[in-house]
Amino acid sequence: MIQRIQSVFLLLLALSMLAVLFLPLWHKADPTTGQELTMTALGFSYNKAGAGLTPPGNVWLIALFAGASAAVALFEIFQFRNRFTQLRLGMLNLLLILCTLGAGFYFSTLGEQALNLKMLGTYQAGFYLPTLALMLNLLANRFIRRDERLVRSMDRLR
Repeated sequence: MIQRIQSVFLLLLALSMLAVLFLPLWHKADPTTGQELTMTALGFSYNKAGAGLTPPGNVWLIALFAGASAAVALFEIFQFRNRFTQLRLGMLNLLLILCTLGAGFYFSTLGEQALNLKMLGTYQAGFYLPTLALMLNLLANRFIRRDERLVRSMDRLR
């Protein structure tokens, strides 16, 4: 049901993973040349593209994993009648969130090599949102297991 606490956690999880699609994940600026490189879930963008600078890779994988995680979380909310399915979907969502984190880290290291190697880039708010989603997923799974234990204990009393 929508009013259960795990549904609230799953809704917040879906919103945080959707926010990953729109917020910047990583940023690096080179003050000597004035070039800036920003990574979002959909690609890299240069502020001042210099000669020979090409985007380091296709980062659409981050958007794919984040979108799939949000979709699984929204689908999981409406599977409240079958808690075992909810738990399986929670495990799948855990894997998708970890893939989102891994892909974000991988593509940010590719971006580090694109500009001045002496300076380090900074992670932005979008990079930390999958960590929040991971905690929300663990909390939702905990409350789903608690509901399952409660239902089983009531079945014993009948």
